[in-house]
Amino acid sequence: MITRDQAIALMSDMESDWIERTVSIREDKLGPAVCAYSNDFPNHKQPGYILLGVNDDGKIAGMTWTDDQLQAIGNIKSNGKILPQPSLVVSQVFKFPAGEIVVVEVLPSPYPPVRFDGRCWIRVGPRRDRANLEEERILIERRAGHAKTYDLVPSFGATVEDLSVELFRMSYLPNAIDKATLIENGRTVEQQLASLRFFDTRENCPTVAGILLFGLNPEFYIPGSYIQFVKFVGEEMTSDVEYQKKFSGALITELGLLDEFIKTNIIKDRPTKKDAFIEEIIRNYSYWALRELLMNAVMHRNYESNAPIYIYEFSNRIEIINPGGLYGEATPQNFPNASDYRNVVLAEAMKVLGYVNRFNYGVKRAIDELQRNGNGKPEFDLSLTTKFKVTILINSQWQRG
Repeated sequence: MITRDQAIALMSDMESDWIERTVSIREDKLGPAVCAYSNDFPNHKQPGYILLGVNDDGKIAGMTWTDDQLQAIGNIKSNGKILPQPSLVVSQVFKFPAGEIVVVEVLPSPYPPVRFDGRCWIRVGPRRDRANLEEERILIERRAGHAKTYDLVPSFGATVEDLSVELFRMSYLPNAIDKATLIENGRTVEQQLASLRFFDTRENCPTVAGILLFGLNPEFYIPGSYIQFVKFVGEEMTSDVEYQKKFSGALITELGLLDEFIKTNIIKDRPTKKDAFIEEIIRNYSYWALRELLMNAVMHRNYESNAPIYIYEFSNRIEIINPGGLYGEATPQNFPNASDYRNVVLAEAMKVLGYVNRFNYGVKRAIDELQRNGNGKPEFDLSLTTKFKVTILINSQWQRG
């Protein structure tokens, strides 16, 4: 955390290009600034600082800050408009006779290019502007030198012909890149894919994320990249199988099919009498919660494993089991309040496609939704070192009926 003395030093440093002063916390002002420092185009390899409540000349602007304003500043990290998710810290309020200031510390991203609302912003000296094609290429090449999450690893042996370029261009690209950038750039499809981390230009092949999202046959390169649903008649696996279905293929289409399957094949409603004149609709499972937990499994699973995601529906519960335990900063002690991303590109893509609304709060909301629906609190088995399992009980009213 920034100290008061460090904040004073930052205000007086008028020459560094890693310090920006502003009195505005509008998203269209703060977002590009955070994006630019995340990209760290000058390659300072040190944080950038945004001083809120300070004029361009370094003088305090006489502002005061409310809790709502501080929360709005912090929300820029998790609202999904900056992708990949930025790493930033909002300081406490520093009070001076001339007014209050807040310091936002932004760490360089290991996965550039970073975009705000589909636009890549950089800062060189006093200039902050949208990156051009050559500047983005530099960021892409720099990314290859950082430690990779598995979805950024090149899928050796695959080529761009193994991807559905049409799905990428028609269904994904317009949601990920702003219209002005799409109109003005004349990039090849490989360059377009690489700018969003779906293609590795050094190895001249798609990344694992590219195969997962747009692959014509993802299982050929990533054997466990499918979702297996099994419905049992009774409460145990030894009971008869009533129905089963496999979701394989490109996630850009399979996620939509999975979402529709949840609505039409798993979620069920029925009326029940509340009294002599009023009927109440009860639901066996919360649609939003079940969808969130399944999407969470897709986003966080370990794709290096050859095992698929399993969805088991029993007569009294649903179990979701996906390869890979808790990752990174998430531990049994802080789950679900802390989160980390095993697959940073996939997490970004699911946000772009609308399957993730915001980062870091989906599981907590799913727990609340299930309790409101009468399912009780889901059980998370965090003792399985190579797997993550969640058990969701059926609505108790539904079970009694």
